[in-house]
Amino acid sequence: MSDDGRTRIRRAEQADAATIARIHMTSRSATMPYLPPQKRDHEQVTRWARDVLLRRHRTWVAVRDAEIAGYAALDGSMLEHLYLRPDMRRLGIGTLLLDEIRRHSPDGVRLHVFQQNTDARAFYASHGFTLLDTDDGSRNMENLPDMTLGWTPRDTR
Repeated sequence: MSDDGRTRIRRAEQADAATIARIHMTSRSATMPYLPPQKRDHEQVTRWARDVLLRRHRTWVAVRDAEIAGYAALDGSMLEHLYLRPDMRRLGIGTLLLDEIRRHSPDGVRLHVFQQNTDARAFYASHGFTLLDTDDGSRNMENLPDMTLGWTPRDTR
């Protein structure tokens, strides 16, 4: 729960696929205008969310005032997705999702972020992620330069 008690994190369900798809599409359009135009429609992205994302990844949604505000998906120790509705940014919801991911990642978390995504880079840096490597874009389907960031829990001994 967030401090205001309005947001809770729960495991995503198959019934969430269409909402996750909408968040995925609107967030990418709103926050990453440098991406190539989307080639897939909502139905296709919903099918991907239902048949791939929710079956192959541990996925959580943030529910605020009874509506899904964002989602995060973990594949092993790789944070594959963390997206919020554009109108729900900067309310602490991303931090709640990231905290949930870290709770389920005792050995640490890695992620890829586009080098141009300065907001995401600043968000992850503020949560203790550090640069592990950079790439020219050959490893992502958008062919845009990216970086790998990592977070490791502090040694508590």
